[in-house]
Amino acid sequence: MADNIEHVISYFVMFQKFHSPALGAFAVVSHWAPYLMFAVYTGGLADRFDIRRLIQTAMLLFIGVSVGWGVMFATDSLEEWKAMTLLVIHGLAGVIWIPAAQVLIHRIVGQEQLSSAVRLSATGRYLAFLLGPAIGGVLLWAFGPVYGIFINALIYAPMVLWLIKAPYGPDRAAAPRPPGLRGFGDVVATMRVVAQNPVLLSMTVLVGASALFVGNAYQAQMPGFAFDLGYAHATDVSYMILLGADAAGGLIGGLILESRGLLPPKVRTAYILAMVWCCALAGFARSHTYPVAITLLFIAGFVELAFNSMAQSLVQLNAPGEIRGRVIGVFAMSANGLRTFSGLSVGLLGASIGIHNSLSYSAAALFLLYIAIFMVRYVGRRQHAAVPP
Repeated sequence: MADNIEHVISYFVMFQKFHSPALGAFAVVSHWAPYLMFAVYTGGLADRFDIRRLIQTAMLLFIGVSVGWGVMFATDSLEEWKAMTLLVIHGLAGVIWIPAAQVLIHRIVGQEQLSSAVRLSATGRYLAFLLGPAIGGVLLWAFGPVYGIFINALIYAPMVLWLIKAPYGPDRAAAPRPPGLRGFGDVVATMRVVAQNPVLLSMTVLVGASALFVGNAYQAQMPGFAFDLGYAHATDVSYMILLGADAAGGLIGGLILESRGLLPPKVRTAYILAMVWCCALAGFARSHTYPVAITLLFIAGFVELAFNSMAQSLVQLNAPGEIRGRVIGVFAMSANGLRTFSGLSVGLLGASIGIHNSLSYSAAALFLLYIAIFMVRYVGRRQHAAVPP
């Protein structure tokens, strides 16, 4: 939640001060590029070291970034290069945190309940996506950006304190921990393990393509979308609703799917849901009325929760236990690292052709790619099986 509150406050202040889609694009690139470069390595750390300490390290970096924003807001010393520096540190904190957090899920619940636990965890993240914009908007309205971002830094503290003695440290009775990554050759070897497993490969391609073409780059441009719809003020309730619409869809989707036991993890279902997501985002980008935009963002959040949690579950269930952290690192590199380039397609391209065109074109291109993969994987295979020997 604190991560998302920071995004709301910092993105809003940057937009008000610089009005730069290019800086919004850099916010996306700097947030996700560390996953592209370091996710497999930090996943390897999660295989070898105490995951509680890794998560605490990430939390302390997040706290430092929020304090840094607050100091610059208070002294009116915000400059583009300073903003870029904090955005990069924020991205490094994320790549330390995410693989360790995914390994922690498996350590808490084990194999039998893993699918449910991953979806519950994803639902919790969408609750944070919903509360983050809402609470961020309240903090902006009630305290302003300076005190709001300082208050946000305190929200990380309970996690840091709980992890000191949380009962999920290294299993001393388990097999000896695997050796650390010795170089890029070990990264390639992990990728080869993923490539040889059809489920791991399919899910890694699914999330990688969505990250490459769209990701969540449109969130950094949300002030621009809100401005075009006539709701660009931080104190405007309609603006807060727009910020939280897709998160509300994800939260409600997670609650419905988990409570009813619907949509068990399957590769084919994940691809169909991803195609629905593309259509919803393309429709949002072309919409000119507030109710339609809210509805389509809600649908996008619902199906995004479904196919992302499904992909994560299938990866964890099929990952070899001794290198689970590394495989999750490859998945995170694809799911998060490739979002680096969505910042270019949606954000930087948006500076030249407009953010509405850039998002709709990116979503349409992704939809066509999914259609091609789906036809080759399922329709082509069915026709081949129908041919008599």
